[in-house]
Amino acid sequence: MSKSNNTQRKSKSAKLPDTTIVKNKKIRHDFFVETTFETGIALQGWEVKSLRLKKVQLVDSYVLIKDGEAFLLGCNITPLDTRYTHTVADPTRTKKLLLHKKELARLFVATKQKGHTCVCTKMYWKGHLIKCQIA
Repeated sequence: MSKSNNTQRKSKSAKLPDTTIVKNKKIRHDFFVETTFETGIALQGWEVKSLRLKKVQLVDSYVLIKDGEAFLLGCNITPLDTRYTHTVADPTRTKKLLLHKKELARLFVATKQKGHTCVCTKMYWKGHLIKCQIA
């Protein structure tokens, strides 16, 4: 009987690790969120290392849809102090978002309506990949 009690205690206390890198909490106050999409992000190596240390800001970032592709603008990823000398780190570099064509079409139609915009709500780890939630 003591073994079953121990396993119940362990299962209650065991929590999943928090995979969230950064949340944009201001979005929920400033905008009405209709739908959300999970996207991948094309990143460089130094950006991934900075994201592991959560050195990112999503304030004033937005998504631009141009020529059938989606880009994240205004996202500031602070480079590490010990970065390689042969790479040029641009903290406000435009990042490409990876979406399916149907999702891009839905976003394009939605953002063409007056008063609608597309913003990034959070970044998080999904396995070994970094994902971005846009709304």
